[in-house]
Parts: sequence; structure tokens; C-alpha cells
Amino acid sequence: MSLDRLGLQVLLPGFPGTTLPADWADLFGEGLGGACLFGSNTADGPAAVADLTAAIRAIAPDAVVAVDEEGGDVTRLHATTGSPVLGPAALGAADDLALTRATGHAIGTELAAAGIDLDLGPVADVNTDPANPVIGTRSFGADPAHAAAHVVAWVEGLQAAGVAACAKHFPGHGDTAQDSHLELPTVDVPLAVLEARELVPFAAAVRCGIASVMTSHIVVPAVDPVLPATLSAPVLGLLRERMRYDGVIVSDALDMAGACAGRGIPEAAVLSLLAGADLLCIGADKDTGLVREIQAAIAAAVRTGRLPEARLRDAVDRIARMPRGAGTPGRLDIAAQLVGARAATTVEGELPDLRGAEVVSVATAANIAVGEVPWGLAPDRVVRPGQHVAVDRSVVLQVRDAHRRPEIDVTGAAVVVEWGWPGPYDGGPPRICTRGYSRPGAVVVEELLRKAGWER
Repeated sequence: MSLDRLGLQVLLPGFPGTTLPADWADLFGEGLGGACLFGSNTADGPAAVADLTAAIRAIAPDAVVAVDEEGGDVTRLHATTGSPVLGPAALGAADDLALTRATGHAIGTELAAAGIDLDLGPVADVNTDPANPVIGTRSFGADPAHAAAHVVAWVEGLQAAGVAACAKHFPGHGDTAQDSHLELPTVDVPLAVLEARELVPFAAAVRCGIASVMTSHIVVPAVDPVLPATLSAPVLGLLRERMRYDGVIVSDALDMAGACAGRGIPEAAVLSLLAGADLLCIGADKDTGLVREIQAAIAAAVRTGRLPEARLRDAVDRIARMPRGAGTPGRLDIAAQLVGARAATTVEGELPDLRGAEVVSVATAANIAVGEVPWGLAPDRVVRPGQHVAVDRSVVLQVRDAHRRPEIDVTGAAVVVEWGWPGPYDGGPPRICTRGYSRPGAVVVEELLRKAGWER
């Protein structure tokens, strides 16, 4: 296999649109390793996604087709309607491992039917910082052992459906107050703390036979004070050497500032391969020119001796061995999801009489990982963060992560519905905590409001 083809084999970029562009078809014909689908690719629904993946496989039968389908807040197949299954934080709160396993299996069944064979989930981060702007409800919780148990159950369910799982974001993005899409966070703890906290769910995922692990763009000074994990051989060595993991290491998207700022995406790609990553996620809606630049940078690094050709071939071999396919289909148990949503949803305080109440949402932008997807009940009106809620009747105020948005004013609300991470609360109006948005979660919130007299 030529260097140019090897350089394409390790790339997992995203392209624009819901159909396969001709120049991307050419790349697949030349050996492009795969593609990651985002909301811009899945907007026409599951049937169109199946047609898209079939078009890719008609050219490149062994191509990896990946997606971020975590359930709850992060969904690509249900980006217009909201996820039909609970997300990790709600599953962790319900604490029913059978439900978590069944949820992973239901997601896997749907992905397999759409021709997707790698799910970039579950999140294995332990969300120990309530102010975390990018993990939050994507995590199963703040306790390492608890999160690990649910990570394993979710992985088992997903992979039983024939879809490869990918635990992320190694070595752990939970103890950060920055978003690596936008900057370079640091987890500045001793190695002993990292081993007892961040690494616990990843070690459990490795033991249960996970197909892949995704890196994070965070600096861990106790291991490497300079380079983010995605580009750091010592950090990825924790996975390869301490945990004896021999599967595929997937980079987080290299177009994120935490990886490419100050060096560019092609250089980040070379450094990530040198560090030990195998499959390089590039990001959404890219053009083929960028893919060619990365391909050329990898080939040049090999030709100059900077990147050993054996390392590149090793990455290609690992991707080829990644287990996928041959799963057992299942179905989504909607009733079980509702039971889980009721167990996960908590009410702080006593709900007042809500007859005649209106629903008001505070317009808060989602983080990049979540994207612009539905959340909350359909509001009667929307207010800006910081805008006082003028009322002439009772208000059900919908918020996301209000504890880290001091500009949100809950004064005047009869009840607050927190659709994000249930952070510290000053004991104002009664609060309903959902631990992320999902369609089952929305049904349960409606049930609670109607019991208090809400008529809609």
C-alpha cells in the first residue's frame, strides 16, 4: 500500500451535506478510511442516512462510518426531534444497569440499521466539576466506580448490536471548567488522583472489551506538562502500557482549538499519530482540500523519517481489526425509558398550583458537542439570559446549567425546570432536575406539571 493511500486510511473527516459529494466519492475510491457524520449529514432522517452510508460502502466496503450518538442531549440521528432515549446523567441517576445496557443496545440497533458501525460514545468522563461547560449531562456521574459500571453496561449493549463503541475523552475531561473545542484545558492533579478517579471508567471499558477509545485535548501536567493528551505519547502510554489496551485509539476532532491552535490541523495529525493515535477525527463539514493537506503532511513526515512508516502501518492494521458488525438486533422499550426518566427526575421543594401557568425558556446556547437540538417543553415565550421574567401569571421557567450562568434571573418564576447538570442552587423557586433532555424526560416533566394543575 502506498504512503498516499496509508495517509488516507487513518483519516475520519466529516463532509457537508446529506448526500455524498463527487469529490468525496473520489477520496473514498482512493482509500479514505472513513467518515464521521454530523447533524448536517443526518438532517434528512434515518432513511436518508442509510442511503448515504450505502453510497459510501458501494465505493469503499471497509470504510468506517462513525457518529456521535450518546443519547439524551447529544444526538445526530434525532437532531430535529430530540433523543428517544435517556442520556448518561439520567441513566446514572436512575442507576439501573439493565436499563443502561438496554439503552446502549437500542442505540446500536438503530445505528446498525442506518449503516453506521462506530459510535463515538459513551462518555467515560467523571464529571467532578459542576461548572464543566462541555461534559455535564454527557457523563454518567461524579463517582468513578458508579460511572464505570454504567460505561461498561452501555458498551456491552451497544457492541451486542454490532456497533463498535468508543469511550471518551481519555484520560478524562470531567474535572475541567473549559471547553477544549475553544481552548486548552488542564487537569492539574497528581497521577495517583488521576488513577483513582479519571482513569477508572476507562480501565473498566478496556477490561470489558471496548473496540476503541477517544483522546481528549487536555493537558495533564503530572504526565506531560506541554502537550495535550491527543498529541502526547506519555499520556496515551497510560492507555497502551498501564491498561494494556491494544485496540483503536481515535483522536478527538483535530479542528478543535485544544489540538490545532498554533500548529494547524495537518501538523496536529502528524503529532497525534506519533503519540499513538490510530484513527484521526478531523471535524464536521470539511472540504477535500484539507484532507489532501493532511494526507500530504503524513506522507511527508514518513518520507523525512519523522514518522516511522511502521507506526502508520500499525495504525492502519488496528483500524482494520476493529470489531464491528454481526450484532443482534433489538428494540427500544419506551415504557422502560419512562420508568428510568421518572427515577432520574427529582423535585426540590413543593410545586405550587400551576393552573394557568405559561412555559418560558431562557435562550442559552448549547456547547459545540451538543449543537443546536431541541430541549425542554415547547415554550410559550423565550427570554434572553439576564432578562427579567415579567409575569402576569405563573411561570414555569426552563433553564440549562443555570448554576454556571449567573446572568440567568429566576426571580418571579413559580418553578424552575433545570434541563442541564443539577448544579448548586440557592433555594429559590421549587426546582425540577431532569439531568439532560430526552423525549422520555420531557414526558415526565409534563406529568409533574400536570399533577400541579398545568393544563396544556
